[in-house]
Amino acid sequence: MLKFRYILFPFSLLYACITKIRNFLYDKQIIKSESFDIPVINVGNLSLGGTGKTPMIEYLIRLLQKDYKIAVISRGYKRKSKGFIVADNNSSAEKIGDEPYQIHRKFKDVIVAVGEKRADAIRKVLVKFKPDVILLDDAFQHRSVQAGFNILLTTYQKPFVQDFILPTGDLRECRHNAKRAHTVIVTKSPVSIPEKKKEKLIHDIHKYVKQDVFFAQIKYAGKIFSKQGSIDLEDLKAYQVVLITGIAQPQTLYDYLSEKNLNFEVLKFDDHHHFSKADIQRIKKVFEHKKTDNKLILSTEKDYVRLQNHFEKELYYLPIETEITDNNKFNNKILDYVQK
Repeated sequence: MLKFRYILFPFSLLYACITKIRNFLYDKQIIKSESFDIPVINVGNLSLGGTGKTPMIEYLIRLLQKDYKIAVISRGYKRKSKGFIVADNNSSAEKIGDEPYQIHRKFKDVIVAVGEKRADAIRKVLVKFKPDVILLDDAFQHRSVQAGFNILLTTYQKPFVQDFILPTGDLRECRHNAKRAHTVIVTKSPVSIPEKKKEKLIHDIHKYVKQDVFFAQIKYAGKIFSKQGSIDLEDLKAYQVVLITGIAQPQTLYDYLSEKNLNFEVLKFDDHHHFSKADIQRIKKVFEHKKTDNKLILSTEKDYVRLQNHFEKELYYLPIETEITDNNKFNNKILDYVQK
């Protein structure tokens, strides 16, 4: 697969030229970007999915929701609808997208809206709801909106400084465009990183963007949850688990559950996968073939919102949060921007 992607390098050069011309037109204001009179924080990346944007949006909500009225605006990737939609009691993952719906379920006081045209969506939300802060999900490349604060996410396992532009690599634009970021967060980092390795990565990132670099870890909940209740993660050792993953980079989850010595069988699907009737039947068949009463189906929270209507008490999910090393410094950067 890797050799095949290198063969596609000429197409990467073409793609790079196209994105460079587009960014040049925005930089020179030949194509206009729209700015707004309230704080707009964008959480995005240079690469394809799997950098932890939704947990980062949730982190910002927890940081700001006590003092500010928040609106989250997303494209609603792979939703089965079009146009501008505000989440309400009738919303679903199919209607607004799995990640926006996940946020809507967890934070009832937060306005969640989806729309392909971000600037238009912001204008409509401002008129109808008058929020104090806008959080943009995955809009680093969506330059029609000029965010006041850009948070660039990149994974520890594959930082953008070691990646290539599509289709040879996974970058959606060239590395030097990281310069638009106001801060960089290296996500999915180990809790302990050798100091020399950390310094080297920060040095490499600073070749492209001269901003603070933070490191963030995935924090898994101590329990799994279902419609019926919860189970302590430690008690899962007594269960046979069918693990469903429809996320971009599930290996971190596999490693974590393996470290916990859990007995699980993986059914892997593509990121944002729409589960068909055949998929559901396959999952149920694998589950039913487990010859024990102590068995359950476990998914990520993002997958759960797409699966919950097809299962009853056997389906659980494992919540995650983002933990940022030196979080006081990061929090103060965000609060200073919002307050000013």
